Amino acid sequence: MMVGRGGAAGEARLGPQGRPCPAGQAPAASSFRCLARTRGLRDLSGDGGVLKEELRPGTGQAVPPAASVAVKYSGYLEHWDEPFCTNYYSRFPGLMKLGKDITLWGLEIGLLTMKKGEVARFVFTPDYAYGRQGCPPLIPPNATVMFEVEVLDFLDSDESDTFFQLTAEQQDTFPLQKVLKVADTEREFGNYLYRKRHFEGAKDRYKRAFSILGRSPSSEAEQCQINASKLLVLLNLSLTYLKLERPAQALAYGEKALEIDQRNAKALFRCGQACLCMTEYEKARDFLVRAQHIQPFNHDINNELKKLASCYKGYMEKEKEMCCRMFAPLNSSSG
Repeated sequence: MMVGRGGAAGEARLGPQGRPCPAGQAPAASSFRCLARTRGLRDLSGDGGVLKEELRPGTGQAVPPAASVAVKYSGYLEHWDEPFCTNYYSRFPGLMKLGKDITLWGLEIGLLTMKKGEVARFVFTPDYAYGRQGCPPLIPPNATVMFEVEVLDFLDSDESDTFFQLTAEQQDTFPLQKVLKVADTEREFGNYLYRKRHFEGAKDRYKRAFSILGRSPSSEAEQCQINASKLLVLLNLSLTYLKLERPAQALAYGEKALEIDQRNAKALFRCGQACLCMTEYEKARDFLVRAQHIQPFNHDINNELKKLASCYKGYMEKEKEMCCRMFAPLNSSSG
């Protein structure tokens, strides 16, 4: 019944401009048929089954088929003041794949006409929503429903999803440029999850991208392309493992990045951060000073060196205090 992962009925609702309605206030028109007539909704299906009203324009290209989309939505039945399903107050709506995670045919048709940032209102007749049977007990038979939808983001994942359904032997036959595109899509997925602070999911996406970049190049130019793609993924893995508080893994991936580019300031910085987390102060200083030589005015690098100095000072003071305690009994007995 829900569109992917929905919230509870009455959790939140959108008003005519894509903002929450005041409590107890219904959407602008209580009758969906009246709404369609008076506001001139656009007929997307050609038979009046999927009607659309754009409430706020989006930017860029429209959502492509088989994309993975992040949306906020609220679904209404006629004459109901509250939505029967909504995720409007979800902080980080998950990505849902068209053709798989979205169960309403009408909504899938509607999303393919939307752009990033767009807010739209849709009216779906039963054939494009829950059918003649409805979805008891909440959705009655032959129910026409209205959805208000905001597209937050989307990723064109069709080629990537198809690639990972192939066997390893079939993947090896793909041209390098397509493999690099798939790796870039997986990295973008990871970036999306990282921005939403879903670090475990981001790490898995980055690893999936890295897993397909091990093919042997046929030329030096191809090796450069593979290394450039690998470097971005390795830097992201190092950062993500730092967020997961697993500095040993962060250091390992940072050092792999340095094997590709030994003067990469970001890789040196990540390695320095990882060593500092593991209280390996000499190694941390070595990495951070090398990073500072490359980018002497980098604010983050300089602050990390100050943090290192403070941590090392505290460490030496504790060591000194421990030594004093160890030798105190000897001093007292010799007196």
